[in-house]
Amino acid sequence: MRLITDWHVHSKYSRACSRDLSLLTIADTCRRKGIDVVATGDWTHPAWFEHLQENLVESEPGIFQLKPERTIGFETSNRTRFMLVTEISQIYKRGGKTRRIHNLVFSPSLEACASVNAELDRRGLNRKSDGRPIFGLDSEELYKILKEIDERIIVVPAHAWTPWYSVFGSKSGFDSLEECYGEMTKYIYAIETGLSSDPNMNWQWSGLDSVALISNSDAHSTDKLGREANVFDLVEPSYDEFMRVLKERDRAKFLFTIEFFPEEGKYHLDGCADCAFSSAPAQTRRIGGRCPTCKKPLTLGVEYRVEQLADRDAASVASRKIPYKSIVPLKEVIADVLGVGPSSKKVVDEYLRLTDRVANEFALLLDIPIEQIANETTYPDVAEAISRVRKGCLRIQPGYDGIFGKVHIFSDAERSRKSKQATLV
Repeated sequence: MRLITDWHVHSKYSRACSRDLSLLTIADTCRRKGIDVVATGDWTHPAWFEHLQENLVESEPGIFQLKPERTIGFETSNRTRFMLVTEISQIYKRGGKTRRIHNLVFSPSLEACASVNAELDRRGLNRKSDGRPIFGLDSEELYKILKEIDERIIVVPAHAWTPWYSVFGSKSGFDSLEECYGEMTKYIYAIETGLSSDPNMNWQWSGLDSVALISNSDAHSTDKLGREANVFDLVEPSYDEFMRVLKERDRAKFLFTIEFFPEEGKYHLDGCADCAFSSAPAQTRRIGGRCPTCKKPLTLGVEYRVEQLADRDAASVASRKIPYKSIVPLKEVIADVLGVGPSSKKVVDEYLRLTDRVANEFALLLDIPIEQIANETTYPDVAEAISRVRKGCLRIQPGYDGIFGKVHIFSDAERSRKSKQATLV
């Protein structure tokens, strides 16, 4: 059975996140997008954890669903499964430097979550201020604490290459997993590659051969759910089975990841957002790593950091790795066809129409025959746009220093020609 998972999301209790995020709205959006298993997010937050306890019931070992009485009017959303995964932010000193690291924590049970929360309270750590709390705990120390509470708890480095808050980030990260996690590195079974890198970039570094590469949305609103995901083939899904697949990098069960084109990520290239300047690593080195306008140090992006640590060509190991498929979210595809923003009414109406009448978003982007989409869509170019995305035939203005990249599926010349044709008709 094919299962699509998104293991990194947030709740309405996290900063800069939508107030509409609840278990029901997450489940209902996952149904439309085609996500089978989604993270709860934020289980360290007292109010959100209470929400989880009130609304969830275990459906499979270590996996949960909404209680039936919570889905009245949204019964189909009860198919969505949840796993107890949260993100923790840590700021601490190690190796003579201040480190800012984000980690995902996978828990097998609500009881284990409760025990972790109790231990955090005992240590005087503030769980109430943010759904993604900030602690002054070293990553190795945190993992040791968690393992003492429940040996089945797993830590996964979040968005591992992001400049400001990640294990390999240019601003405060490390040059190896061992430098960060010490003797607990043996329990690091996976890393989250983040929106600004893809597996092919990560394959360039042999230092990651011992871990699986996973991809998640880090969604701050329901609209962003599933912009990256993982695809498994499991007959009887359970928390332990998912963790086994990651630990063993089981290619028979872990089919592929679903990726952003990394250039669309907001930290792909180096740059200075204030001066609207970006550069590839080679140019960054030529100009001494400083913005040519304001002379401040550039924010070194993911591509730069990967190049710093890379020690081989990705093609030399690709055949032995878990593959991936790159997508552009469906609303962005429709928006490019119509020449409007992804949140415009025309885009939303067509998105809802396609996902109601044809299939969920992932099926449309990955599986449904282009001819069938062409027969169903209001705008024939949507089918052609999806075909181009599947082939990787698009242009992207890369993101940098917190600014997302811009995807272009149709060229300006094509738009002009189509507009003239429409006028003649």
